[in-house]
Amino acid sequence: MKTRQLNIYRGPCAILTNLNLDIPRGKWTSVIGPNGAGKSSLLQAMAGLLKWDGSITIDEVNFSSYSQKDLAKKVAWLDQGSNTADELGDSLSVYDTVMLGRLPHQGWLHLPSEADHTSIEKALQQTDAWHLRHRLSQALSGGERQRVLLARLLAVDSDILLMDEPLANLDPPHQADFMKWQRDLMGQGKTLVTVLHEIHFALRADYLIMLNKGSLHFQGSSQDPKTHQALMALFDGRIRLEKLGNDWVALPN
Repeated sequence: MKTRQLNIYRGPCAILTNLNLDIPRGKWTSVIGPNGAGKSSLLQAMAGLLKWDGSITIDEVNFSSYSQKDLAKKVAWLDQGSNTADELGDSLSVYDTVMLGRLPHQGWLHLPSEADHTSIEKALQQTDAWHLRHRLSQALSGGERQRVLLARLLAVDSDILLMDEPLANLDPPHQADFMKWQRDLMGQGKTLVTVLHEIHFALRADYLIMLNKGSLHFQGSSQDPKTHQALMALFDGRIRLEKLGNDWVALPN
């Protein structure tokens, strides 16, 4: 996925300008930056939810070449603000909520296929939510809702997964599960893009995109010393990076 001279708007205001990004296929890219840097806006534009101009391409094919349904099959989206009973629908069971992720694969008024049901079970099992399948959303905790929304995202079975704050409300064991899901998805050739405030988790991604004040601050490999220097500068030297085993962690200065 690439962007060239990308400008992103909310109403008449440009939130992000002149973005030239290269998001590697089959890898995990994390988008980080201070509050208000435009991280969520970037993912929303890449999901086709915000007005933009410039160029966004997937495998050298321009966004405008995809129908809405084909784009929905190609790109799946998890919104940071979607973890509410209103978003899930009080009257829907967990199973039916996750089935919504299969809509791009279904014809008009067609009943779910065997493949749809198989995808739903796989996604719910993967997110440790299969036992919740008959529950209504109003009976779920915040962490349970987040796992259901992640299952809905996985059920789409898209090539590109855009996730805004996917770790929200997850307890440490399920955060650890999330890291395993990431590895499994990359093993299937999926391209992952996450917005994360947890820098120690973001540093486990293959590639980092840093945004600040509506523009690109830096992009590069998460293991590159230049990326680490740029990351510390992004937060005005208020964090430092330390090696812990095979991982990098961010600590306050």
